[in-house]
Amino acid sequence: MAEKKSEGFKIISDNRQARFLYEILETYEAGIELKGTEVKSIRAGRVNLRDGYGLVRNGEMWLINSHISPYETASEYFNHEATRTRKLLLHKAEIRKLLGKVEQQGLTLVPLKMYFKSGKVKVEIALGKGKKLHDKREDIKRREDKRDIERAMKRY
Repeated sequence: MAEKKSEGFKIISDNRQARFLYEILETYEAGIELKGTEVKSIRAGRVNLRDGYGLVRNGEMWLINSHISPYETASEYFNHEATRTRKLLLHKAEIRKLLGKVEQQGLTLVPLKMYFKSGKVKVEIALGKGKKLHDKREDIKRREDKRDIERAMKRY
């Protein structure tokens, strides 16, 4: 869990795996509906977005399968379920636009980051197109070549 502060932003969780598995086409910032113990766990950095995905159901956007660990000092009665479905807060026009692209073009809604912005928890959600195996290999090769060039430049 990377922590970075800049201009009112504090990144809590970053889903780097999503950038490897999907070609990111568009990103959106969404609020998220949380319970009190979830916010406390998020402040402690106990979030995993890797398996999460977005879904549009009945004109509302939902974040499914993202893991926020139960708050340790709260009792079981007051605590939240770790992988419960959470509502994302977007404008209706944005939701309609996303729904059209997901249904017609076969794209996926993937959470990229969760962060605090002016004291509120925000989720950066992206429209992604799944990469094929050869695209992933190409990315790995490009990254290794870049690393080799930087090493060579460092020596001289």
